[in-house]
Amino acid sequence: MNALSTLFYISMAAWFLTEFLYKNMLKSGKEDQKNKDKSTLNILWLAIPFSIASAVFVSYQTHFPIIDGIWILYLGELFIVIGIIVRYMIIRSLGKYFTVDVTIRQDHKIKKEGFYKYLRHPSYAFSLLTSFGLGLYLNNWLSLVFALAFAYRIKIEEQTLIEQFGDEYIEYRKRTKKLIPFIY
Repeated sequence: MNALSTLFYISMAAWFLTEFLYKNMLKSGKEDQKNKDKSTLNILWLAIPFSIASAVFVSYQTHFPIIDGIWILYLGELFIVIGIIVRYMIIRSLGKYFTVDVTIRQDHKIKKEGFYKYLRHPSYAFSLLTSFGLGLYLNNWLSLVFALAFAYRIKIEEQTLIEQFGDEYIEYRKRTKKLIPFIY
């Protein structure tokens, strides 16, 4: 096994472990407004592992390379590592307002600084970057089909934020992009 493969397996273990810890440690509390999630946490926890397993399986069973060249593996691994690390930083920056289920805390405020100055959903953006990195590392077009699980989740979260914050969130939404700074 070469160094890149070792790094890949370590990053996959780190990705799984961090997501597992987030799911088990960063849930809403008793005093939070619940029932906003509409099962999106469960959908993500079913869809994401299935998508990852499918991406790996498809990459070994088919040959639809994105590009020839070993550099795509390095780029993919770079995106995986950046996605994991920056997502952790984003979660830390949101502090007590970050929960894995769509929840409104009692004294909840819209964060508009840092990554949130440019993106409404930076945590999802960097989770998707990690997934995109996996697709690149596997170097197979079919391995890039993974984003659909997030689309429903983002829709539910935005509805909840509009219900809670009204015009303040709508104005914030007009000034920021959803997932890709300055683009989308």
